[in-house]
Amino acid sequence: MRSRRSGMWWGTAIEAPDPAALARFYSQLLGWPIGHEEPGTAIVAPAPEGPYFVFQQAEGFRAPVWPPADGEQRPMMHFDFQVGDLDEAVAEAIELGATLASHQPQENVRVLIDPAGHPFCLCFDGDGDS
Repeated sequence: MRSRRSGMWWGTAIEAPDPAALARFYSQLLGWPIGHEEPGTAIVAPAPEGPYFVFQQAEGFRAPVWPPADGEQRPMMHFDFQVGDLDEAVAEAIELGATLASHQPQENVRVLIDPAGHPFCLCFDGDGDS
Protein backbone atom coordinates (compact mmCIF):
# COMPACT_ATOMS: atom_id res chain seq x y z
CA MET A 1 0.00 0.00 0.00
CA ARG A 2 1.69 3.19 -1.17
CA SER A 3 0.05 5.44 1.42
CA ARG A 4 1.30 3.30 4.33
CA ARG A 5 4.05 4.96 6.33
CA SER A 6 6.42 3.72 9.00
CA GLY A 7 4.75 3.63 12.40
CA MET A 8 1.22 3.13 11.06
CA TRP A 9 -0.55 0.25 12.80
CA TRP A 10 -1.81 -2.78 10.94
CA GLY A 11 -3.56 -5.89 12.06
CA THR A 12 -6.79 -7.81 12.30
CA ALA A 13 -9.97 -6.93 14.20
CA ILE A 14 -11.86 -9.80 15.81
CA GLU A 15 -15.35 -9.53 17.29
CA ALA A 16 -15.92 -11.06 20.71
CA PRO A 17 -18.50 -11.04 23.48
CA ASP A 18 -15.71 -10.25 25.99
CA PRO A 19 -12.76 -8.56 24.24
CA ALA A 20 -10.58 -8.34 27.36
CA ALA A 21 -10.93 -12.06 28.11
CA LEU A 22 -10.16 -13.04 24.52
CA ALA A 23 -7.16 -10.68 24.47
CA ARG A 24 -5.84 -12.36 27.64
CA PHE A 25 -6.24 -15.80 26.00
CA TYR A 26 -4.26 -14.82 22.88
CA SER A 27 -1.73 -12.85 24.94
CA GLN A 28 -0.94 -15.99 26.94
CA LEU A 29 -1.10 -18.31 23.91
CA LEU A 30 1.29 -16.20 21.81
CA GLY A 31 3.37 -14.54 24.51
CA TRP A 32 2.34 -11.12 23.19
CA PRO A 33 1.61 -8.34 25.67
CA ILE A 34 -1.71 -6.56 25.92
CA GLY A 35 -0.76 -3.15 24.57
CA HIS A 36 -4.05 -1.35 25.11
CA GLU A 37 -7.33 -2.02 26.84
CA GLU A 38 -10.46 0.08 27.27
CA PRO A 39 -14.14 -0.78 27.58
CA GLY A 40 -15.12 -2.77 24.49
CA THR A 41 -11.61 -3.02 23.00
CA ALA A 42 -8.36 -4.80 23.81
CA ILE A 43 -5.22 -5.08 21.68
CA VAL A 44 -2.34 -7.57 21.70
CA ALA A 45 0.82 -7.23 19.61
CA PRO A 46 4.34 -8.68 19.59
CA ALA A 47 5.84 -5.17 19.38
CA PRO A 48 4.57 -1.57 19.47
CA GLU A 49 4.65 -1.36 15.66
CA GLY A 50 2.45 -4.45 15.32
CA PRO A 51 1.00 -6.46 13.79
CA TYR A 52 -2.00 -6.13 16.10
CA PHE A 53 -4.94 -8.30 17.05
CA VAL A 54 -7.72 -5.91 18.01
CA PHE A 55 -10.55 -7.55 19.96
CA GLN A 56 -13.77 -5.56 19.75
CA GLN A 57 -17.05 -5.83 21.63
CA ALA A 58 -19.81 -7.41 19.57
CA GLU A 59 -23.34 -7.18 20.88
CA GLY A 60 -25.38 -10.22 19.86
CA PHE A 61 -22.20 -12.14 19.02
CA ARG A 62 -22.80 -15.56 17.45
CA ALA A 63 -19.82 -17.86 17.52
CA PRO A 64 -18.94 -19.47 14.19
CA VAL A 65 -19.48 -23.18 13.71
CA TRP A 66 -16.66 -25.51 12.70
CA PRO A 67 -16.89 -27.25 10.39
CA PRO A 68 -19.24 -24.90 8.53
CA ALA A 69 -22.88 -25.98 8.59
CA ASP A 70 -25.83 -24.75 6.54
CA GLY A 71 -27.84 -22.13 8.38
CA GLU A 72 -25.16 -21.52 11.02
CA GLN A 73 -22.66 -18.67 11.45
CA ARG A 74 -19.70 -19.51 9.20
CA PRO A 75 -16.11 -18.78 10.23
CA MET A 76 -15.16 -15.65 8.27
CA MET A 77 -11.45 -16.01 8.99
CA HIS A 78 -9.12 -17.94 11.25
CA PHE A 79 -5.59 -17.74 12.56
CA ASP A 80 -2.88 -20.25 11.65
CA PHE A 81 0.06 -20.58 14.04
CA GLN A 82 3.08 -22.74 13.22
CA VAL A 83 4.36 -24.74 16.18
CA GLY A 84 7.40 -26.91 16.88
CA ASP A 85 5.57 -29.65 18.79
CA LEU A 86 1.92 -30.15 17.86
CA ASP A 87 0.88 -32.21 20.89
CA GLU A 88 2.55 -29.81 23.32
CA ALA A 89 1.02 -26.75 21.64
CA VAL A 90 -2.46 -28.31 21.67
CA ALA A 91 -2.13 -29.18 25.36
CA GLU A 92 -1.02 -25.62 26.18
CA ALA A 93 -3.89 -24.07 24.21
CA ILE A 94 -6.41 -26.32 25.95
CA GLU A 95 -4.94 -25.44 29.34
CA LEU A 96 -5.47 -21.75 28.48
CA GLY A 97 -9.14 -22.33 27.61
CA ALA A 98 -9.29 -23.54 24.00
CA THR A 99 -11.17 -26.68 23.02
CA LEU A 100 -10.19 -29.23 20.41
CA ALA A 101 -12.60 -29.21 17.46
CA SER A 102 -14.30 -32.50 16.69
CA HIS A 103 -13.48 -32.22 12.97
CA GLN A 104 -9.74 -32.45 12.16
CA PRO A 105 -9.15 -32.31 8.39
CA GLN A 106 -5.34 -32.71 8.33
CA GLU A 107 -2.83 -34.87 10.17
CA ASN A 108 -0.28 -32.09 10.76
CA VAL A 109 -2.85 -29.42 11.73
CA ARG A 110 -5.08 -29.20 14.79
CA VAL A 111 -8.20 -27.06 14.70
CA LEU A 112 -9.04 -25.59 18.08
CA ILE A 113 -11.80 -23.27 19.23
CA ASP A 114 -10.85 -20.19 21.27
CA PRO A 115 -12.89 -19.21 24.36
CA ALA A 116 -15.18 -16.98 22.24
CA GLY A 117 -15.85 -19.73 19.70
CA HIS A 118 -13.49 -18.73 16.86
CA PRO A 119 -11.62 -21.61 15.22
CA PHE A 120 -7.83 -21.34 14.91
CA CYS A 121 -5.18 -23.78 13.68
CA LEU A 122 -1.93 -25.01 15.13
CA CYS A 123 0.26 -26.24 12.27
CA PHE A 124 3.31 -28.49 12.39
CA ASP A 125 5.57 -28.35 9.35
CA GLY A 126 7.87 -31.17 10.44
CA ASP A 127 11.07 -29.95 8.81
CA GLY A 128 11.87 -27.46 11.59
CA ASP A 129 13.26 -24.91 9.12
CA SER A 130 10.24 -22.61 8.86
